[in-house]
Amino acid sequence: MKIEILYPEVCYLFGDLQNIAYLHRCIPEAEIIRTSLKSEPAFSSGEVDLIYLCSMTEHAQELVINALRPYKEKIESLIGNGTIFLVTGNALEIFIKDIQNEDGTKIEALGLFDLTAKRHMMDRYNSLWLGKFGEIHMVGLKSQFAHTYGSDGDSLFETVRGAGRNPDVKPEGIRKNNFMATYVLGPLLIMNPLFTKYLMSLLGCGDRPLAYEEAAMDSYNLRLQEYSDPKRGIDY
Repeated sequence: MKIEILYPEVCYLFGDLQNIAYLHRCIPEAEIIRTSLKSEPAFSSGEVDLIYLCSMTEHAQELVINALRPYKEKIESLIGNGTIFLVTGNALEIFIKDIQNEDGTKIEALGLFDLTAKRHMMDRYNSLWLGKFGEIHMVGLKSQFAHTYGSDGDSLFETVRGAGRNPDVKPEGIRKNNFMATYVLGPLLIMNPLFTKYLMSLLGCGDRPLAYEEAAMDSYNLRLQEYSDPKRGIDY
């Protein structure tokens, strides 16, 4: 099994790289490929089971878009063929149509989904987040300068408390086949062991216990109880 982390030298904010560190604890035989900005992605010339991209600075977003643009058609093909992508934080914005700055300028992204991100650099959005993935309850955090607008594509999650793609809607993230992108932080896999079990089932490891499963479930249940309490504020 091969798991490719794209551009970890610039995509590392909010502890998001620990998603794959935890997944590797669950699947220790997996080969972890760390692809730098100056390297050709492993997915471009060989089979990769999971492609991971996570949170970065706004400047790094432009570097990543430029690095991935030559592989746009390959990425579209992989998504169509069911390759697993996990995309967290503002890495979601790499795959949409464009990112709008407050001065009206735009950054053209990969354009795989007809959605637009609108930045507000003087107004970072921070919150706890509660949602659902099918019948699975999800918990997490959000910390972002942009929200996404438009209705293209299925959502990954449905928001219960907090913001969806933007504060005015409940659908959160993007889902197409096994391409899964979300603004939700956590790290996502550590905070949501049931979702991690689902991801492992996609990877053919659904019959395995999670690493530190008892502790992970205890923490998850405590957060779920806390975030579900209407007396608990969600924004901060």
